[in-house]
Amino acid sequence: MVSPVGAVGQPFTRLEGHDKVTGTARYAVEYPADGMAYAMIVPATIVRGVITGVRTEAASALAGVLAVLHHGNAPRLAAGVDAELYRLQEPTVHFRGQAVAVVVAETIEAAREAARLVHLDYDVQPHRTELSDQDPGLYQPGHVNPSYPTDVSAGDFDAGFAAAPVRLDLAYRTPSYHNSPLEPHASTAQWRDGQLLVHDASQGTLPAQELLSRLFELPMESVRVVNAHIGGGFGGKLYVKIQTVLAAMAARVVDRPVRLALTRQQMFGPVGYRTPTIQRVRLGADRDGRIAAVAHDAVSQTSTVTEFAEQTAVYTRNMYAAPNRRTTHRVVRLDVPTPFWMRAPGYTPGSFALESALDELALACGLDPVELRLRNDTTVDPESGHPFTSRNLAACLTDGARRFGWSDRDPTPGSRREGRWRYGTGMAGSSYPARIRPAAASAAAYADGTFEVRINAADIGTGARTALWQVAADALGAPPQRVRIEIGDTALPYAEVAGGSTGLASWSWAVVRACERLCERLAELRGVVPAGGLLVEASSAEEVAAQATLPRFAYGAQFAEVRVDADTGEIRVRRLLGVFAVGRAVNPTTLRSQLVGGMTMGLSMALHEEGAFDDRYGTWANHDLASYHISSNADVPAVEAYWVTDEDSQLNPLGIKGAGEIGIVGAAAAIANAVHHATGVRVRELPVTLDKLLPG
Repeated sequence: MVSPVGAVGQPFTRLEGHDKVTGTARYAVEYPADGMAYAMIVPATIVRGVITGVRTEAASALAGVLAVLHHGNAPRLAAGVDAELYRLQEPTVHFRGQAVAVVVAETIEAAREAARLVHLDYDVQPHRTELSDQDPGLYQPGHVNPSYPTDVSAGDFDAGFAAAPVRLDLAYRTPSYHNSPLEPHASTAQWRDGQLLVHDASQGTLPAQELLSRLFELPMESVRVVNAHIGGGFGGKLYVKIQTVLAAMAARVVDRPVRLALTRQQMFGPVGYRTPTIQRVRLGADRDGRIAAVAHDAVSQTSTVTEFAEQTAVYTRNMYAAPNRRTTHRVVRLDVPTPFWMRAPGYTPGSFALESALDELALACGLDPVELRLRNDTTVDPESGHPFTSRNLAACLTDGARRFGWSDRDPTPGSRREGRWRYGTGMAGSSYPARIRPAAASAAAYADGTFEVRINAADIGTGARTALWQVAADALGAPPQRVRIEIGDTALPYAEVAGGSTGLASWSWAVVRACERLCERLAELRGVVPAGGLLVEASSAEEVAAQATLPRFAYGAQFAEVRVDADTGEIRVRRLLGVFAVGRAVNPTTLRSQLVGGMTMGLSMALHEEGAFDDRYGTWANHDLASYHISSNADVPAVEAYWVTDEDSQLNPLGIKGAGEIGIVGAAAAIANAVHHATGVRVRELPVTLDKLLPG
């Protein structure tokens, strides 16, 4: 059935917008509860070693302090569940900043002061924290995230590369990046008659429910997790983080509700970050720019606690045609916090290397960078050999070039000058997988003519709640104002996390099927709704499992214009423009917001963000938002995002591809390529800063 309004495709404002701007939308530590207590984590001040003593007398004597928990007195968690969450259970310190104690107090001020007064003695051991591609500890992991083969090859790269008339062998580096959502990692936990209720800043409550039930040895039905509103995540709030576990532990000990929000400084490292990378890209091509051989080798770090292998070179496997291919990943275990997911993991740093290398190849071949990419476009996935379910990369490239005015570009680096300023333009391609996960949803009809749809989806600021409401209205054939949507609670039908650009694409499938089933039941009842209402539930699990394994991707093309001061090296981005193929647009307003947000994050990556790691102390020197620079309003010009028609019947009922991550992919490369065009200086290590430009 089709809604008379045709809600899908309309730019509705967010359903929760009023609540957010008036402050009535409640986040994880804003839910009221009687007898609320507050917790504060005590971080380890060494990089590696063993705790030999804990002195809590001064902290415990402070007025309002209820408990000081550490490995010597904390309740036991189930072992073997998750090494990242097995805290306050043993004296071992794996990295600086690790949670080694928790203070619980009547007020947040008392908790913070008491945490300062907890003193720990350590047996300090030597540490290693510096990433190097020459590290003897580098190894080949069993797979890279989430489950890709570690190394892939096709054809004969060595022979193809040696025979190519044009050959490039290039090295690129990216630093660590920190997710830095506005809302920190935060949780409110309370126990009621053996039942655990947690309000959590999480991108998905189902994994939290599962892990908490296992850690505390509870039945799944005894744990409820709610995340009605989340203040951003960028991947950093996927799955359970340590504050969730410690809040639940503390609440059980003091028998009161407990709030635990990490400080901004504690957000840098212990809850994850994007790993630094060292990448080598080799390209062999004919003089017409057609790639004969490509190799992409990536090195990254993980911790001694958990293996996290970033899928950095995976981007190169599917993006452009080449008969001879090789991609590898190597990882080293260091005494650092475990890296974690961050917007478009792997594809973001990997695209910087490959798309920069393609710009260098275009120059070597005397080709326009857009034309080079068009010549290496393909309708068949280079890795699997199967046709893409849809691939509109060429449409993105040509439409983006037209909108940007690319044809007016003088290809000579440094050719455009106005006084001290040198101007340049650059571009890059973008790609990200279009994945689907199973989900379930319920739909209810009521005698007053209204409907309610329920699904345990998560809206982390993307507008997912509103988009699902639009999907439900059309599937019910009802005016949107008659439809209510409820999300963000494990009491609702199951749904996976908001991550990997799978959210709306996956959840909408279940919502459509639930609404269709409800309409069928109403038809059987000739439209008569029982007095108590009519409720049905549906799952997409069987349909998702039956899908053929085919290459499904979203695509894009990014264009940037910069100006660089020839005397100081100051860089200013004048404009960014992106064109994307992301399936069907459910809500143009929220879709554009996601694309622009990703592109802006790519600008920040290109010019500003850099985790400055001090190997002497095993931590980041710039672990706050005063010194870890993120692009602010003054740094961001007009950013334009468009999309092309991208119909794909082999995705899901509505032909939706996720758009939350593709905007960041390629953006940094486009800007770095523009800087080279402006100055003639090639920077292969992000961020592009004036100290790297001035010597050239």
